[in-house]
Amino acid sequence: MSSSDLDALLRVTSSTYRGGSPPAIAFGTYDGAVGRLVLAVTVKGIAACSFEPENDVFELVTRHVGDYIGPDPRRLDPVRRELDAYFSGRLRAFATPVDLSLATAFARTVLQKTMGVPYGTTTSLEEIGDSIGRPRALRAIGNALASNPVCVIVPCHRVVRADGSLGDYAGGAAAKQHLLNVERRASAG
Repeated sequence: MSSSDLDALLRVTSSTYRGGSPPAIAFGTYDGAVGRLVLAVTVKGIAACSFEPENDVFELVTRHVGDYIGPDPRRLDPVRRELDAYFSGRLRAFATPVDLSLATAFARTVLQKTMGVPYGTTTSLEEIGDSIGRPRALRAIGNALASNPVCVIVPCHRVVRADGSLGDYAGGAAAKQHLLNVERRASAG
């Protein structure tokens, strides 16, 4: 979707959109090594870095965060540069603040714990469950990770099954394996 297409979509769908003035929520995309990621940046930080289709993310952000949404390269480009650096193995920790407004309270707990998993390593659902005091909530933890609105930046890809197999990932198994390989190569070098 080009920025003129996005502008046209926003004019029709957002009752508060004011073309030309900076939006409250910067919205755009990033095309990288694992495919297209849809980005949304609020005043608090990045609220979406998603493999979901643009229209789905747009609706979710509109429903839960706000409806004054538009392209804003000044706020999106730093995130894109960090993603470029991450995918090239030059960035181990994102500086962009994370806004977990799109996650439930339980999912926020899981995702915040996931943010503590060191670069180049993995953990399991069971370890996450133990660390948050919910060792039997494995299905709920898996659902929280599957609905992670800030993929890559909140590293749910670092959570694998107890047997070491990859498990599910919003971007697919190949994307998850690619992210883990980027981190392993950078950690080894």
